Amino acid sequence: MLGDLEALVTDEARGDPESPLLWTAKSVRALAGALREQGHRVSHETVAKLLRQLGYSLQANRKTKEGSAHPDRDLQFRHINTTVAAALAAGEPVISVDTKKKELVGDFKNAGREWHLTGQPVQVRCHDFKDKQLGKVNPYGVYDLATDEGWVSVGIDADTAAFAVASIVSWWEHLGRERYPDAGTLTITADCGGSNGNRTRLWKTQLQRLADQTGLQVRVCHFPPGTSKWNKIEHRLFSYIARNWRGKPLVSRQAILSLIAATTSTNGLKVYAQLDDNEYPRGVKVSDTDLAAVNLTRDDFHGEWNYLIKPNT
Repeated sequence: MLGDLEALVTDEARGDPESPLLWTAKSVRALAGALREQGHRVSHETVAKLLRQLGYSLQANRKTKEGSAHPDRDLQFRHINTTVAAALAAGEPVISVDTKKKELVGDFKNAGREWHLTGQPVQVRCHDFKDKQLGKVNPYGVYDLATDEGWVSVGIDADTAAFAVASIVSWWEHLGRERYPDAGTLTITADCGGSNGNRTRLWKTQLQRLADQTGLQVRVCHFPPGTSKWNKIEHRLFSYIARNWRGKPLVSRQAILSLIAATTSTNGLKVYAQLDDNEYPRGVKVSDTDLAAVNLTRDDFHGEWNYLIKPNT
């Protein structure tokens, strides 16, 4: 019976057209039923014990596959680490940036659980249809690697490159300038896609405006395609925000701001949040002339991922 059970639970069995469990869930009751069809007298409780004996346990899907790996993936990681380490050693600001998942505003179900009196859960809507008045929010985060501080601009319009750079400008005006009064270069690590993608023309022209306004050189290092989970902001800022508001309906914009700002960690993380109610039109075209005006110098190593933008003034 052990051999028959192990044959049923192997990954190959699920795609075997002769398998009695073709495209069905591998629950102990289904496995027990299949074994009984093969002539074994067994209950689902016994199947559970036998599975543990065979070294099986209940497993959830795990997100580990990043897609096809770029051949220079590890070399780019080393380049980022070297660049960031040199900037931190020089006392220059280094930030990790990204957009968090869009969130519905209103009394909608939020993943996770928290303590309530038995039988008195928070009542939320059955369906996740966007509230026409409250809409959605786009939290764009800026994580300061040296100070372990996060800044989140909660936008209510489109997640564009203009919004992304405006969030970085807000961080600089409210926190960065005071933290780094003698800064000459701002180093940014970002994903290859989204509003801060390396192919986004508007991202580069907006960074030029940032450099001109602040007088800072802006050095950008993009993570290779399919490696967004390696960006520091994901596990040093966004994961703590998600943990802090788990099980809490995001009933209003103010509630979202308060929950983000209340996020902490045992290592001393501090988070600041601000609502950005400006409009950021989609589909803004950047001409070749505008792009050529960006004072951009590409690195010798993968210049499409690593580049420096200097002020034009």
